[in-house]
Amino acid sequence: MNAHQSMYEQKRMSAQQAAALLPERGNISAAFFAGMPVALLEAVSQAASLGQYEELSFYYMHSTPHMADTLLNPKTAAVVRPRPFYMGPAERALVKTCLEQGHDKLLAYMPGNFSQVPRLMAEVIGIDTFMLRVSPMDEHGYFSLGVTGAYSQQVMRHCRQIIVEVNEHMPRTFGDSLLHISDVTALTECHQPLDALTLRAPTDTDRAIGQHILGLIDDRACVQFGIGGVPNVIAQMLTSHKDLGVHSELLADGLMELMKSGAVTNRYKKTNPYKTVFNVAMGSQDLYDFIDDNPSIECFGADYVNDPYVIAQNDQMISVNAFIEIDLLGQVDAEVLMNRQFSAPGGQLDFVRGATLSKGGKSFLASTATAAHGKVSRIVPRLSSVTTDPRAEVQYVATEFGLCNLQGKSTSERARALIGIAAPEFQAELTAQAKNQGLI
Repeated sequence: MNAHQSMYEQKRMSAQQAAALLPERGNISAAFFAGMPVALLEAVSQAASLGQYEELSFYYMHSTPHMADTLLNPKTAAVVRPRPFYMGPAERALVKTCLEQGHDKLLAYMPGNFSQVPRLMAEVIGIDTFMLRVSPMDEHGYFSLGVTGAYSQQVMRHCRQIIVEVNEHMPRTFGDSLLHISDVTALTECHQPLDALTLRAPTDTDRAIGQHILGLIDDRACVQFGIGGVPNVIAQMLTSHKDLGVHSELLADGLMELMKSGAVTNRYKKTNPYKTVFNVAMGSQDLYDFIDDNPSIECFGADYVNDPYVIAQNDQMISVNAFIEIDLLGQVDAEVLMNRQFSAPGGQLDFVRGATLSKGGKSFLASTATAAHGKVSRIVPRLSSVTTDPRAEVQYVATEFGLCNLQGKSTSERARALIGIAAPEFQAELTAQAKNQGLI
């Protein structure tokens, strides 16, 4: 047994023993999505129910169904209080339950662009204990963070203790993705398969939107795609392109298939040339197998991948993301629905900024023209909630009815352009509202 393996054995313990290392009161955190340690979080939930903690603030981003079953319930959340930087189905369900059952508000949403989250957690909030899944240790004593860079490295370099859950299913990835056994406080083992993300199949409407965007993406472009049907469609449409690059917050199945097609070489990237760069991988088991020990793919944290000035260094940067609604001024809401926090800004504004700063770059915000089965227009007279993307930063907007470029246009020209890509049945009312606002 070498020194690294001896250290491994000394630090190995049960999940329940590891949970006992958490402070009675303080700030804890766990890795993003499939990086969340299932056995550890279950042990923390059990310890909370037994009164082992007074109050812990739990900072994280993008939970899993398992976390919903263990920590996101009123009983546990009263002790281990969720502080998410992203609102998903589990978080929205907890908020609804608290309202219906008359509980105090147990969940506190944390706003912030993804590029800011690592610094906010590590330097502003301050984390006592960080918990994460890792790949098995190699002969040199290193674990890999695998599917997620997110905020992990920044937090681990500042926190008091690191507890890892070793999982044989976690892929080994390159980039800033290593953790040495000497930096680990305690470890446990749990070999449950990673959480997968199943994306809905693209629709004919998604394909119509994608067609508007496709003609503006050239060979040698560097792409970033958000989550959703339109990005997946565009990835499918790009397979005949040449020498594409990838610098993307999200690595999902659509980008994997694009890489497999041979369209991606990363040859003309200015940052990390010949490498696909990602922040978080979320998708099928095929995706996780694809990135495992793949030297052409590198994982970094959001403070690097989502930094607009890093993004902008790549020429012809293409960013495609979705929105909930956009108003006639060009202001975009991509996170609040019916006056309730529905998701988060994520990295959308980071990539909107980075792409528009890039030489020859283009930022696209794309969604269906209507919601609620055609009853509601996504293009509205004025936003009723928060602004995710300020009007001065929005460039291309696409719906199934067309595409417009808002940059360099007056407020009147913007309003007319957006009305032109709204659903026809809403255009007359939008025109009347624009006149009432003095826009046209």
